This record gives sequence, structure tokens and C-alpha cells, in this order.
Amino acid sequence: MKFAWTLVLALALAGCSEAPKTAIEEKKEAPKALEPLTGRQAFQQMYIAARGWAPDCQPLKMQNVNLTEVKAPAGKSGAWQCVFVSQSRARAKTYSWSAIEAEGNLHKGVFAGQEESYSPSHQEQPFLIAAIKTDSDEAYKEAAEKAAEYLKKSPNKPVNYALELTPRFPDLAWRIFWGESVSTSEYTVFIDATTGKYLERIR
Repeated sequence: MKFAWTLVLALALAGCSEAPKTAIEEKKEAPKALEPLTGRQAFQQMYIAARGWAPDCQPLKMQNVNLTEVKAPAGKSGAWQCVFVSQSRARAKTYSWSAIEAEGNLHKGVFAGQEESYSPSHQEQPFLIAAIKTDSDEAYKEAAEKAAEYLKKSPNKPVNYALELTPRFPDLAWRIFWGESVSTSEYTVFIDATTGKYLERIR
């Protein structure tokens, strides 16, 4: 009888001790957003994934995606996209990095888009990774100095970044523009992505 009572007591205590554990396991915290990144930081993560797709891949163009849910300091962004091309396959593939799950097929971390056909163009050209010596935050600092008067008048305009190699300049350049898109931007500054020097501005 004493043994039976001891067994019942042990089982009861075991049940009580497991209850809090179960409650803790069931309580799941919402996944935290990743920190916004500079262009080069995001590029490095996307490039690793793109190399798995095509070892000969080269970046063609990279640009940021502003997310209202992610507050990003100047020179950083909550999401980035980069188009990589493979000359041997004549194919292109867009990769993205995002701090959160968001609209526009953006997924937290690195995500690979659909593969598409690719043919060389004189307007946008693949560039060497070694040319990215100036990061987006450094480029923004230089661009903001040139756009100081504009920023005083329009302090709340969204800023965007694009990394591209075009016939406009002999070297890879950061295009930093204020506005929703290139076509609607009110002010644009170009910064050499290798030297970090100011190239041109469009008002």
C-alpha cells in the first residue's frame, strides 16, 4: 500500500513538473527580422548562392528595395536584389536578400528567382567583383555632400541605390537617387564604386 501511494505521488509530481515545460515549448516567439545591410554585405551573401547556380556567374546589376517595415540607416537597406549572368549558359538569374518576408517575392535571407535567357548588351555590362571597393554607405556619404542643398529642402525623400557598369562611365558606379524610381527621381548622384570619388549629378 505504501509503495502504491509512493508511485501515485511520484507520477503526480512528474505531471506537475512537465506542465511548465510544455507551456514554454508551446510559446513560440515571432521570428526576428534580420538587420538591414549595406550593398556589399548583401552582395556577398547573394554571390555565394549564385556561385552554386553557375560557377562562372558575374553580377550585372544590383539595387536596393526599400521596405517600410524595416528602418534602415543611410547607406543600408532592408532588401537588395542582384542580377547574375552566366556567359557559358547564356542565362541570367536574380537573387535577393531581405531582412523579412515581404511582397514582391522577397523572402527572409537569400532567395533565388527564376532563370531567364541572357544576351550581352552595350547598356548594362557584367562587372568584376574586385571593382566593388566602395560600399553603399560610403557612397551615400559622398553623394549626400553633393546633394546637401537638395536634402535640406527635401529631407524625407526615399533614397535608393543601384550598382551598375554602363557606357556612361568607364568604371563601375553607384547611382544614388532620391525618389521612388530612376525615371521619377528628383536628384541623382553617381559615385565611382572603386575609388569612391564623385562622378556626376543630375538635378
